[in-house]
Amino acid sequence: MSRRFFPNGMSNSSAQHNREEQQMQSSASGSGGPYSRTRRLSPEFKVFRLLPHLEQRIKTILNNSKSFCSSIFDERSNFEYDDKYHHIHDPRFKKKFLEILNGDIEHNLTKAISMKSKLQRNSNVDRILLNEYKDKQDQNDYLNMLKFRLKLPAYHKKSEILQLIKDNQVVVISGETGCGKTTQVAQFILDDQLEAGNGSITRIVCTQPRRISAISIAERVAAERAERLGKSVGYQIRLEKIPTREQGSILFCTTGILLQIMKTDPALKDFSHVILDEIHERTTESDFIITLLKKIIPKRTDLKILLMSATLNSERFSKYYNECPMIHIPGFTYPVQEFYLEDVLSLTQFKFSEEEPTDYSKYLKDTRYKKQQHKKREFLKIMQPYIEQLRTEMKYGEHVFNQLRNPNSENFSLELIEKLVRYICNTKGPGAILIFLPGMMDISQLNRMMLDSEYYPSDKYIIYPLHSRMPTINQKLIFKKPPDDIRKIIIATSIAETSITIEDVVYVIDCGKTKLGGFDVKNNIQTLEPEWVSLATAKQRRGRAGRVKSGECYHLYYKVREMAFDQYPLPEMLRTRLEEVILKIKILQLGKAKEFLASVMDPPDLKAIDLSLDLLRTLNALDKEEHLTPLGYHLAHLPLDPRTGKMILWAALFSCVKPIFAIAASLTFKDAFYCPLEKEEKEKAHQKKLELSMGENSDHIAFAEALRRFEVARLRGNAGAFCKEYFLSFNTLKLLSEMKTQFAQYLYEMKFLNNNNPDDKNANRNSHNIALIKAIVCAGLYPNIAVISDITKNETIVGWTPEDGDVRMHPSSVNWKASNFASQYLTYFTKQRSSAIYLHDTTCISVPILLFTGPNISIRREKGKCVISNHNFSAYITCKPQTAEMIQELQRALNSLLTYKMTHPATVLWSTFEGQMLNTIIGLISQKD
Repeated sequence: MSRRFFPNGMSNSSAQHNREEQQMQSSASGSGGPYSRTRRLSPEFKVFRLLPHLEQRIKTILNNSKSFCSSIFDERSNFEYDDKYHHIHDPRFKKKFLEILNGDIEHNLTKAISMKSKLQRNSNVDRILLNEYKDKQDQNDYLNMLKFRLKLPAYHKKSEILQLIKDNQVVVISGETGCGKTTQVAQFILDDQLEAGNGSITRIVCTQPRRISAISIAERVAAERAERLGKSVGYQIRLEKIPTREQGSILFCTTGILLQIMKTDPALKDFSHVILDEIHERTTESDFIITLLKKIIPKRTDLKILLMSATLNSERFSKYYNECPMIHIPGFTYPVQEFYLEDVLSLTQFKFSEEEPTDYSKYLKDTRYKKQQHKKREFLKIMQPYIEQLRTEMKYGEHVFNQLRNPNSENFSLELIEKLVRYICNTKGPGAILIFLPGMMDISQLNRMMLDSEYYPSDKYIIYPLHSRMPTINQKLIFKKPPDDIRKIIIATSIAETSITIEDVVYVIDCGKTKLGGFDVKNNIQTLEPEWVSLATAKQRRGRAGRVKSGECYHLYYKVREMAFDQYPLPEMLRTRLEEVILKIKILQLGKAKEFLASVMDPPDLKAIDLSLDLLRTLNALDKEEHLTPLGYHLAHLPLDPRTGKMILWAALFSCVKPIFAIAASLTFKDAFYCPLEKEEKEKAHQKKLELSMGENSDHIAFAEALRRFEVARLRGNAGAFCKEYFLSFNTLKLLSEMKTQFAQYLYEMKFLNNNNPDDKNANRNSHNIALIKAIVCAGLYPNIAVISDITKNETIVGWTPEDGDVRMHPSSVNWKASNFASQYLTYFTKQRSSAIYLHDTTCISVPILLFTGPNISIRREKGKCVISNHNFSAYITCKPQTAEMIQELQRALNSLLTYKMTHPATVLWSTFEGQMLNTIIGLISQKD
């Protein structure tokens, strides 16, 4: 087996000897480890040797590095700053860096408020804007739109809303779906201010949690005002904007853009009103802004804040803002009849399996069995009183009561859903059916189940699977009503709750489960597991059925179970890692992370904060005192995860921009590969992804190569055919390509690139070097390292990490069933627990890469060998003492150079010593193990 995985591995006898030795050590110590089980691959005492010519180059570099390091880190300082940073000679960078380091939000707000605003009273501008508004009221386009607007429930509350805003600094507005609050409230304010002659001092910013929402709402509002975008209405999202005029206008933007604005305008002096929409979603960014605004409003008493929520959780936000007033706008939906699982079982006569393990002795010590028994006891504790209650109502037959006693009846069942769909199709009137499922695999399986059956012929039914990772189909067809004799069936995840509205849906099937990304603080791992929906989510799903006529919603959980649901989904800040949040805290000079985060509406777990602080210190973004390092300063200015931020900085320094920008964009946004529904097509898609990975056992290489080939195909005019052949999303690749340009712009402004062109030759002199690409990826992702350790019966790969033990390659990874690795080490970006712990994207890395991309290596003696390591896995990497010392010195020299480049931003001069050093390191990491 070891030969299969590692072609240059040990002989079988040697492998067997080491395997037995490791097993004896594990038994004696009682500890687990990457090789502690009998089916583990054998550990290898990897002997690391330098090629003679490379060894000579390193010696030369190290001889010259001492004078180089002393010249860039001398003791002289011409500036009266902290001694800790006396080595920074770049006055411009040093000033900006220390201002961030030593500043605080209170001082910044005071300073910002004293500065001149763009919103200055100008009577001429007021008159011009008022006349323009009056002239508009005679235009047919405007009047036709006004007829529609007058019918919206929000319009009936117009005067009440405006009075509340006039009398209060903060107002909470809640409204049901379809009430018009998102499109109307900002217009109410603008029109009211224009009529009052305040156009010159009015500029409204309205945030949306999603890019598509910001654009579509801006387009709708501009149309209602009979204008083109860019006049009184505009939008700004990542990579795209149509700005408005600076006075008398409404800017729709994402919450992330508003945070970017607050970096340079902390008091929001250029805005008169801030509207935060969809705050019920409780995204990390919206919660962050809500907390920041609470600090701003005492200083900006003229700033008006409106918090808008789609659900009735206004009290939480009102309480947070010192009991500020609330107003509710009723929705406009038709009545929806609700059914629960007991009703569905009665209607369909569906029967759940009652299987249980028969050989109890075999399972007594099994943890899963114990959990099942506990779950069964809890189930019966809830259901027994409920059964007695229902019996008195005499509403259901004995079949339902039998199922109510069966714990398996709360298990997710696609068979039940399909039978319910069939029941609706056979007994109910026309109307589309919308089915909510937890994840993509469930959608794929139900779609296949329905297509394989004989009950849904294409001349009577049209089925649409809807998921962001599935093939892009003609989206307009989903929203278009089919002919009267054809019933539309949409199978979707939670994307259909609020992000899209399908008007002709009459029947909703709510499975009651959702897959919500979470963060297990105890085990320090991201999770994606099915869980019960919240009451607010169930309400949103039900509301999808009453858009055009009376509807029906079938909840596939018992009514008694609903009583145990949480009121609202868990805020994102409580279920995600916090590295980006902490960097925002630092760049906005908000003080210590724990102190600021204690002031948010729902403070995160202190351990979660500690874990993120630890990772930022590992990345060298924060020092021991929790201050930004120069690297951290640059990472905080990038709208990226700090790991991908570190990647693009290294890419600029090593002149390896194009592939790394592509990888960073894919990890930051999403990779462009989609998952087909058909089994045969899935295999084809996997083979095409393998082709793009070019035999490098790397998903990240596949990301970069996919984007490179797409850009070539686009120039040739055949990008569409390329995407179809390789199962790639055209729109995603187009966005990733634009993100590369944005990254180049950032690094150009930061002086790490000479221009903002990611294709520039000087920025890509090493972009062909696969080993360097892998090294830069590993540098960003460290300490995310796993060891390939096992193979399952169905040929899938098992890895090992010290935190989790066994981990598996996700089926979407090129390494899922790989059979030949050049090394036993992998680096990864996403590790997530669902049905098992999966590594979603992986890259096989060599020993030299491993040694150079982590923190400082250590050297120790063990059994007469010199062992070098920088993490838990390299206990078997041995070399000559002279080699270990040379590598250690070279790494110190590299760290010194990187520190210098972070404090003196500039491109590398490859003809000088720094270029020679980097070339030597590139030669070392390119050496085969």
